[in-house]
Amino acid sequence: MALDRFDVCIAGAGVIGLAIALQLSNSRRFSNKAIVVVEREAGFGQHISSRNSEVIHAGIYYAAGSLKARLCLRGKRLLYEHCQQHGVGYRQLGKLIVAGKSVMNELEALRLKGLRNGVDDLQWLDRRQLQQREPAVEADYALLSPSTGIIDAHAYMQSLLRLAQNNGVEFAPHTEIKAVTRANQGFIVDTRIGDGNNSEAYQFRCDYFVNCAGLDAGSLARKIEGVNQQTVPEIHLCKGDYFSYSAAGPFKYLIYPLPEKNTQGLGIHSTLDMAGQVRFGPDSEYVDERNYDVNPSKREIFAAAIATYFPAISAGKLQPAYSGIRPKLAARGEPAADFIIENYEEKGTPGLLQLFGIESPGLTASLAIADEVVQLLS
Repeated sequence: MALDRFDVCIAGAGVIGLAIALQLSNSRRFSNKAIVVVEREAGFGQHISSRNSEVIHAGIYYAAGSLKARLCLRGKRLLYEHCQQHGVGYRQLGKLIVAGKSVMNELEALRLKGLRNGVDDLQWLDRRQLQQREPAVEADYALLSPSTGIIDAHAYMQSLLRLAQNNGVEFAPHTEIKAVTRANQGFIVDTRIGDGNNSEAYQFRCDYFVNCAGLDAGSLARKIEGVNQQTVPEIHLCKGDYFSYSAAGPFKYLIYPLPEKNTQGLGIHSTLDMAGQVRFGPDSEYVDERNYDVNPSKREIFAAAIATYFPAISAGKLQPAYSGIRPKLAARGEPAADFIIENYEEKGTPGLLQLFGIESPGLTASLAIADEVVQLLS
């Protein structure tokens, strides 16, 4: 019996997989092709994509010339345009990165890094100017990033899936990929469909296979025939907890300290959701297994970090909210790593494209990452 056939199989229905599905289905080459998005979970965006700060980043922090820098800057523009065109909730609030006099040079270095990346709208504020904007913040200087914002990440992913399905893309939840073997042309994908208690095997062919499985990208890569196991990067799990604040929001802007010197994260910062609820986080902790529980005992540690820029913080008003896990390519103590978006044609596996380490600013860069994939497959 002939197997079902798709032109493209996209593994992973996080924000990246959904953006790739939409941009591929909008592209000249793949607009009339059969595209399927395969997802192990019951719905889209169950892990990284729904467990983050929902911030639209400006592109300040990343190494000049890196994929993160280039795709964040382009992705920010594409994301705002998408939100406006398709009615996705967002607010371009702006962000303040704050610092004391002793680290003024680090703040200036960050401004110059942003400028090298093309972020040309950063504004330097002194203490008086900062106080005028945010009286509750204690700092001597700040960088104002007016192009930073927040987004309703769930509504954004809903819009990506809806538009992709309107273009004929198929979405296959509850589908776990067990193996990918090479065929004469393309691949044969072995899956199990169902919720575990009641599942059945399903096998199909595809010409192109895109691995954007996020936290599972490494383990999926090891199931693909022809991939050299030694070349699959190790993915390190880095957990970040968030606490909500059960008091009136003290800030109009997003408030960030200087980035952590350990390169793991951006420091415990203050963000808002679309309803105006204040939340603080994330911290950064390398872990060995996935666990999304938030440890309430971290409340005092969070309060101490937040007090460096918000002295009026009340630890008792910090409530455990949620946590997320980032798929880092850099181990603890190593320099931050760039995204990996790799076409395996030169490695002898034509039609295979894999993405590793798509952490922040992946949400912001999602449509630009998708365009990158379209170009590599065209």
